[in-house]
Amino acid sequence: MEKVFIKTNNLNPHFIGSWTLEPFSICEDLINYFELNSAKQKKGISTSGVNPNHKDSIDITIKPKEIILPGNEAFKAYFEELFECYKNYIEEWPFLELLAQKLEIGSFNLQRYKPGQHFKAIHTERVGIDSSYRVFAFMTYLNDVEEGGSTYFSHYDLEIQPRKGLTLIWPAEWTHAHRGNILKEGLKYIITGWICFAN
Repeated sequence: MEKVFIKTNNLNPHFIGSWTLEPFSICEDLINYFELNSAKQKKGISTSGVNPNHKDSIDITIKPKEIILPGNEAFKAYFEELFECYKNYIEEWPFLELLAQKLEIGSFNLQRYKPGQHFKAIHTERVGIDSSYRVFAFMTYLNDVEEGGSTYFSHYDLEIQPRKGLTLIWPAEWTHAHRGNILKEGLKYIITGWICFAN
């Protein structure tokens, strides 16, 4: 794990932590898992249900208890690295130590986008009582994307281009509304989910 600094035109903090996750073989293993498990693939779902005008992707949803199942070793390796990123995030914002012992990973998604697809709607990760337990979102880009496919945080006018292993953690609040810009070429793979208040 190596810290990455996101350059912006604004001197105010944006609270988006970023790192390069290593080794890259973790990303490759997660892509292979996605492609080898076609029976688990479903149309992407969001708070508005299955709505390609809102979110247009193919997803595999994994529950935390499934991480330890045989064949799911790639997830265990991924979350070990993500935890190192999260620890670094807390070091940067020490107030979060008050929450650190009370959080857990919720269900998460592997997602694939083809040209023309993207998460079209500006959205946030906490939108009501049903998602009020979400504290942070996380996302790792699993491959390089050359044309389109960036993530756009509208309040900060911040556009982040997918790079293999680039990992983001950000607050789930309305302050971090974002969308996925349209993918123009190739494929885009991500793993994404939430760090939540413990149930």
